[in-house]
Amino acid sequence: MWLWCATMTCGGARDLPSSPDLLQPYRGPRAAGVDVATLTGKVMCGYQGWFTTGSDGSAFPWNHWTRDRKIPSAANIRVEMWPDMAEYGPGERYETAFLDGRNKPAVLFSSLHESTVDRHFSWMREYGIDGAFVQRFATGLQDDRMFRVRTTVLSHCRKAANRHGRGYAVMYDLSGLKRGGTAVVREDWLKLSRQMTITADASYQRHRGKPLVAVWGIGFADKREYTLEECRDLIGFFREQGCTVMLGVPTRWRELRADAIADQKLLELIALADIVSPWTVGRYGDEEEAKQHALTLRADMVWCAEKKTDYLPVVFPGFSWHNMKPEAPFDAIPRRGGQFLWAQCVTAKRSGAGMLYVAMFDEVDEGTAIFKCDPHPPQGKDFRFLSEPHLPSDHYLKVTGAAALLMRGEIAAVERVSDALEQVRLPRK
Repeated sequence: MWLWCATMTCGGARDLPSSPDLLQPYRGPRAAGVDVATLTGKVMCGYQGWFTTGSDGSAFPWNHWTRDRKIPSAANIRVEMWPDMAEYGPGERYETAFLDGRNKPAVLFSSLHESTVDRHFSWMREYGIDGAFVQRFATGLQDDRMFRVRTTVLSHCRKAANRHGRGYAVMYDLSGLKRGGTAVVREDWLKLSRQMTITADASYQRHRGKPLVAVWGIGFADKREYTLEECRDLIGFFREQGCTVMLGVPTRWRELRADAIADQKLLELIALADIVSPWTVGRYGDEEEAKQHALTLRADMVWCAEKKTDYLPVVFPGFSWHNMKPEAPFDAIPRRGGQFLWAQCVTAKRSGAGMLYVAMFDEVDEGTAIFKCDPHPPQGKDFRFLSEPHLPSDHYLKVTGAAALLMRGEIAAVERVSDALEQVRLPRK
């Protein structure tokens, strides 16, 4: 019976709002909290918000949870970590074929639940994380079903950011777009800014006196079909719209090698941006390599200083995607109890960075999530999940909150994460 329930009704089946209903201004209150006038001194997390179950009102059963969109089981599970579901309400729990420690069906969440997103932003407040870049994947936005899913999540993030005094900004991910596909981003932004009026929202993140919009996926050497010329036009569009523009670029963008295309036009394009944020997830695998990355950080920041461009380093807690890609190694980049993440934060601070982007808040797919994950996930001989049973489920929220204090100079740049956590008292209710 519970298998039927998991795929059909558990968690509260309902219809999503229509597209026009979603594109409404926010008229609710905003709690005191983060100063969203600048990114300087801030630690922001990426918020994927892409988990659906089908019975949550979406047309996408078990999106990102499984490889085949069927009920999660050992045969199809796609994620590498299991969220800690202890605090989620009855209407937020979707049963799976896995069993928990009490021999009951293990449950997962949907990002379409307002209360779920609200809980995530409440954790950001409690642990001192400044806000989120809400990921908005450009592919699929012309499909009304997907548009409603992504805009529902964005609407929930907007409301939660206001309720908990956090900042949020839209980050367009261009991955997967065909040649000429960037037009959908322009069309979408006009809907969000004119109808949803998100840039007028009290919690919408600003920088350099303007609303911030991020465009991720420019200049990567993985045979993307959209062109640099299209990306240049997109930057020009956002400038015309009165936005501060942040670009997500490859790690080796400045050297035009490795993960970056070898085209001088990329540097000319990046020079047009207000903020550059190189993607470093998976580019180094331990604390020593993270520290060595300081050479790249410092050289990047020299270039940016010359161009009067701000610099936002990316840090991540670890990496693994064995359940997504069984041929890949399990626990490819170990977390080491937060030491790996903390070493990156300290390296960025000592290199002169004034802000951080933590990838990601909720991405259990690639083992980069920093929100509460179960230290005792379902276990079996045919499947594995990342876990650190000696640590509490909120450990990485505490480390990320400590990183925010570090960036503002409120705690010292000590080497060991345990020493850093002794300097702070988190969460803060």
